[in-house]
Amino acid sequence: MAMEEQLQQLEKKLDKIWAGGGEKKITKRHQQGKKTARERITALLDPGSFNELDSFVAHRCTNFGMDKKETPGEGVVTGYGTIDSRPVAVFAQDFTVLGGSLGEMHAKKIAKLQDLALKVGMPIIGINDSGGARIQEGVDALSGYGQIFYRNTIASGVIPQIAAIMGPCAGGAVYSPALMDFIFMVQEKSEMFIAGPQVIKAVTGEEVSGEQLGGALTHNRTSGVAHFAASDEDECLQSIRTLIGYLPSNNMEDAPYQNTGDDPGRIEEGLLQILPDNPNKAFDMKEILNLVMDRGTIFEVQPLFAPNIITAFARLNGRAVGIIANQPAVLAGCLDIDSSDKAARFIRFCDAFNIPVVNFVDVPGFLPGTNQEYGGIIRHGAKMLHAYSEATVPKLTVIIRKAYGGAYLAMCSRDLGADQVFAWPGAEIAVMGPDGAANIIFRKEIKTSDNPQAAREEMIKEYRHLFANPYVAAERGYIDSVIDPRQTRLNLAKSLELLVSKKEILPAKKHGNISL
Repeated sequence: MAMEEQLQQLEKKLDKIWAGGGEKKITKRHQQGKKTARERITALLDPGSFNELDSFVAHRCTNFGMDKKETPGEGVVTGYGTIDSRPVAVFAQDFTVLGGSLGEMHAKKIAKLQDLALKVGMPIIGINDSGGARIQEGVDALSGYGQIFYRNTIASGVIPQIAAIMGPCAGGAVYSPALMDFIFMVQEKSEMFIAGPQVIKAVTGEEVSGEQLGGALTHNRTSGVAHFAASDEDECLQSIRTLIGYLPSNNMEDAPYQNTGDDPGRIEEGLLQILPDNPNKAFDMKEILNLVMDRGTIFEVQPLFAPNIITAFARLNGRAVGIIANQPAVLAGCLDIDSSDKAARFIRFCDAFNIPVVNFVDVPGFLPGTNQEYGGIIRHGAKMLHAYSEATVPKLTVIIRKAYGGAYLAMCSRDLGADQVFAWPGAEIAVMGPDGAANIIFRKEIKTSDNPQAAREEMIKEYRHLFANPYVAAERGYIDSVIDPRQTRLNLAKSLELLVSKKEILPAKKHGNISL
């Protein structure tokens, strides 16, 4: 066969593969407001950068008439390309081919890409849109999921792993995204659940829609399974590109530096106006973050879940940092079960990938109540203690207003390994708030006083003078510096530059036993 004929044959085969499930199914996808697998990859990556792998892989199943079925590309497109000129691996399930169902060879394509990403040291992005396991292939399909899960786990903390849910993702399929670092979902288009609405109705009698059970807002707001909810596919894919810009390619590198043109010594007069005169009144911590970090660089993670704590990426003098900040506008900024989980996981991600952590503290304590105790707040709160203590990246803490009791420790105090701790002049660092402390310490004096109310107020004043300020903690070295709020950015930027060369080695061990 002449070369020209061979090339024509190659082109014919490729055309068939690139057509996926055919024009009719592709048209239906577009009518549903969804892109095809290849269109999603094109929208995600730099123009012309995608290199496809394993286009010709085919299934080997002969059961249930599968020997007569062709599955172009085996229902998944795999390969590598670049985002902002940095290499990434990407796979996208093709719903037009047998509903994107996962069989033996479909899984092998993904596993092979995972192996490549791990060897090269590049992030991997998985675009999930699948009806689940290919039933015709039975245990071979289950084995395929197991191979992917195993590789997700081995790659954890070595390369960033990002999942985009662009359609259904049900049953065992949900555990690959759950083992990855970040999950993106699209409102009204994505669904994730172990058992779908029909199964639930049959087993428990409950009636629930797919969107209510496992839609984007359910998993972003209620379960905390997902991290980002986009309004459409384009927004979702653009957000993934934004996230990649804050992350190193692997655990041996630093996140890319970006010159934001923002003066690290910028003095912000506006910081003096944010805190209310009443220490019990709420304010929005995001106002402080926006003034302290490089302008326009804050990229919040899980904004809808446990909003009493803020987790975000940002830049400080061009360097990528992770932010953990109490949010007094929600639950007074108390730590609870969900916020502890949210913060601990984010801290551990930042530590795994050499991203410094900056903490903004205004916390009155752990949230009290039977629901919290029965739900295991002790166990969940311990996750934050473990995550901060174990983290060896630079850790900077700013106490904005109040830091009481165990929650003071849990927000990265000096004793949990903070490298630099700053406090604003009005910060209160104590075992508990002045009101509660006075009631306990001066109970006898208040009770025997001729004017208990006046006595109580006097004792509160005395306690606040003695302990509810940053100076006692500063005298003992728990706080490195009490700073002018306007110079918060300058102090953090200087400390971060100093700590870039930080080296800290923990005792040799297989791994710790975090309080899961």
